[in-house]
Amino acid sequence: MNNDDQLRIKISIADRIYPLTVSYSQEEALRSASKKIDTMIHQFEENYAVRDKQDVLAMCALQFASQTEQTTIDTSEGYNKALDRLLKLDEAIERILNK
Repeated sequence: MNNDDQLRIKISIADRIYPLTVSYSQEEALRSASKKIDTMIHQFEENYAVRDKQDVLAMCALQFASQTEQTTIDTSEGYNKALDRLLKLDEAIERILNK
């Protein structure tokens, strides 16, 4: 990726500014992610006794990581169920063709 394909942006997370150089295709996702993080920070601060921003950021990281893991688990389970159904269909077709 050359410099013509990159964009300099500033992302705000937990009242801190982070300058980044990203591809144009990444900009929207990064801005959306920073907004979600700030929303989650605000929710944690409103609902729990939070001592400092690091605690809140750790909880945000845990929540995002657990969502990713759950999606992986759900996808894997769905894949395994679909594969099992396809194998059963294949066996049924094989039985019909061998009659």
